[in-house]
Amino acid sequence: MRESRPTRRRRSLRRLVAVAFPALALTVAGLVAAPTAGAQSATAHPHTSKVTQNAKALTDPQRQTFHATGKAGQKVPTEHLCATAKPGYASCFAQRRTDIRQRLASALAAAAPSGLSPANLHSAYNLPTTGGSGMTVAIVDAYNDPNAESDLATYRSTYGLSACTKANGCFKQVSQTGSTTSLPTNDSGWAGEEALDIDMVSAVCPNCSIILVEANSANDTDLGIAENEAVSLGAKFVSNSWGGSEASSQTTEDTQYFKHPGVAITVSSGDSAYGAEYPATSQYVTAVGGTALTTASNSRGWSESVWHTNSTEGTGSGCSAYDPKPSWQTDTGCSKRMEADVSAVADPATGVAVYDTYGGSGWGVVGGTSASSPIIASVYALAGTPGASDYPAKYPYSHTSNLYDVTSGSNGSCSTSYFCTARTGYDGPTGWGTPNGTAAFTAGSSSGNTVTVTNPGSQSTTTGSAASLQIQASDSGGASLTYSASGLPTGLSINSSTGLISGTASTAGTYQVTVSAQDSTGASGSTSFTWTVGSGGGTCSSAQLLANPGFESGSTGWTASSGVITNGTGEAAHGGSYYAWLDGYGSSHTDTVSQSVTIPAGCKATLTFYLHIDTAETGSTAYDKLTVTAGSTTLATYSNVNANSGYAQKTFDLSSLAGQTVTLKFNGVEDSSLQTSFVVDDTALTTS
Repeated sequence: MRESRPTRRRRSLRRLVAVAFPALALTVAGLVAAPTAGAQSATAHPHTSKVTQNAKALTDPQRQTFHATGKAGQKVPTEHLCATAKPGYASCFAQRRTDIRQRLASALAAAAPSGLSPANLHSAYNLPTTGGSGMTVAIVDAYNDPNAESDLATYRSTYGLSACTKANGCFKQVSQTGSTTSLPTNDSGWAGEEALDIDMVSAVCPNCSIILVEANSANDTDLGIAENEAVSLGAKFVSNSWGGSEASSQTTEDTQYFKHPGVAITVSSGDSAYGAEYPATSQYVTAVGGTALTTASNSRGWSESVWHTNSTEGTGSGCSAYDPKPSWQTDTGCSKRMEADVSAVADPATGVAVYDTYGGSGWGVVGGTSASSPIIASVYALAGTPGASDYPAKYPYSHTSNLYDVTSGSNGSCSTSYFCTARTGYDGPTGWGTPNGTAAFTAGSSSGNTVTVTNPGSQSTTTGSAASLQIQASDSGGASLTYSASGLPTGLSINSSTGLISGTASTAGTYQVTVSAQDSTGASGSTSFTWTVGSGGGTCSSAQLLANPGFESGSTGWTASSGVITNGTGEAAHGGSYYAWLDGYGSSHTDTVSQSVTIPAGCKATLTFYLHIDTAETGSTAYDKLTVTAGSTTLATYSNVNANSGYAQKTFDLSSLAGQTVTLKFNGVEDSSLQTSFVVDDTALTTS
C-alpha cells in the first residue's frame, strides 16, 4: 500500500471566463411558428413514431437532474446577443452567461450541459410528454444562422430527442419571402437568438416540426414581412423574442403584421425591467413575461419569482401608451393594453441550456425573455390548434386556475403597484402566471377542463407476486382520459386507456411513482405515491458487503488510480487513517476508485459513504465533478459547487439491483485550473 502521495498544489490562478465574442450587429430575435398549411408535408411525417422516444427522454430520472447555475435574481455576467435597437428597429432579448465556459459537444463528454434541460422544463410546468404531433412551430428572427440545423441536431441528440432535420421534414429554414436557397446575411448575434428559440421549441414540444423564418434585417418592416410569411406558410403558433420602444405608429403595424385570428402569436416582454415594449403591447399577441425558476421542497418541486436583477435588467411590463385594451383583459389600473399576459423562466441565473456554434462556441446557459416566448408558443402548440376566429391571447384569462400564480418579486418602481410588483392573481411582470399543464392555453369556458387524479396511497407488494391497482381519475368536462406513469416497480405497467396498473413485480426496492391523466384538450392532472416491493417471503441475512470499506487495508478489495487511497496529511480521514482522495491537482486529471460486489436476490440494500469536498473554485458553476455509479446506474454527481467544511454522509437505496453483480465506482474529473478535492471514506453496502 502507498504511504503518501505528492503534495497537491492549490490553484491560485483565476479561471478564464467564456471566450470573447466579436461585436454584434444590430439584430432581432425570432418567433416560434406554428403548423403550416403549406408545411403539411413536413407535418405529415410520422411524428407519432417519435413520441415514445421523446417521452422516455423527458421522464428519464437522470435527465431530470437540475444542474443549478445560480440563484434567482443573482447578478451574473452576461452578454446581450443583439445591439440596442434604434427607432424603427428591434433588438433580440437573448442574454448568454459569460461566467460559464462554453464547450463543444465533443469536449463535454458524458457530463450534462449546465442550465435547464427539456426534462426540467416539462417537470416545472407539468407538461405532457406525448403532445404536439402534427403541429408546427415557426420561429421568426433576423439574419441567418448557417449552423442552425447542425446545432439543433446536437441539442436534440444530447437530450435523447428524436432527430428534427430538413431531410425528415421536421425542420425548415426560409427567408422572409419563403426562399430556402436565398437566405439573409449571416449574423453571429442573431444566430445565438435563433439557436435559443429552436432549442426551446425542441425542449417543450419535441414532437413538433419547426420552421425558422429569417428576416433580411432587424427593422420593423422586414420583421413584419417575416411574420406574415410565417403565417402564410400555415403557422398557427408564432413566437417573437424581440422588440423595442413603443411608438405612435404601432397600431398601424398591429393591423399590418400581427392581426392574424386563429394564430397564437407570442412576444417577449423585454429585458430592461419595468417599462412597456412593442410588439408585446400589441392587442393581438400574447405578451410573455419572465421569471426566475428554482427547485423547491414544495409539492410542485419548483418555485418562481419575478425576474429582476437590477434597475436596467429584468422582465418588462407596463401600460401601453398607444394600443387599446382588448375586451378580454380586465385589470382596472391601465385603460389601454397591459403587458404581460403570462410568463415563463427568463432569469439568466436560472437559465436554459443552449447549443450554438456560430454565435457562440458550443454549450452555454442563456436567459432573457427570449427564452420565455418560445416556451409559451410551444405550450400553445401542445394544447392544440386555436379556434379559427380567436386571438389566443385571451385563452389564459379564461383558465386562470390552470396557471401557477407567481406572487413574489418586482421588476422596478411604479405608481400603480401591480404594474411592476407580483401579487395574487394578475400582475404586470408575470401576468396570470406560468403554465401548469396546457389547459390555460386552450379555448373554452372560464373554468376550463380540470383533470383530477385520486391518490391511491402507499402501495406494497412482494417480488414474484401479481399486482393490480386501478387508478381513479375524472375530467370536469367529461372528456376521455389517457393515462401514463413513471417510476413504476420493475415488471409493472399502466394501461393507457383504462388506468389499470398490473404485472408481476420482479425487483425489491422502494419506488416513487407518478401517475398522470390527460384529456383531449390538453388538460392534465397527476398524483405521486410510494410503492414498496418486498423480497417475497424469502430470507435475507443482514450483512456489510464491501471489502475494506474504510480503506484501512490500503487498496485491498479496491481498484484505484495511483495515489487515490492514502493516509497522507493533505486531507483528514473520517475514521481511522486511510481514505480515498480523488483529484485536487489543479490540472486536467481523472481519478477512480471502484469495487465489484454481488447483491443477493430479494434483499434490501443500502449504500452509504462519507464525502468531503474542498475547492479553490468560486461561484456556482460546476467545473470539477465526482460521479458515483452502481453498474450502469448513476447514483449522484457532485461538484465544486457542493464543497463543504467537513464530511457529509450520503445514502442510496440499491434494492433495485438485488440479484446482480455490479461495480460500485467513484469517478472524479478535474479540469485545467483551480483544484477540487473529492475525499471519500467509511463506505458500506448493507443488506437487510
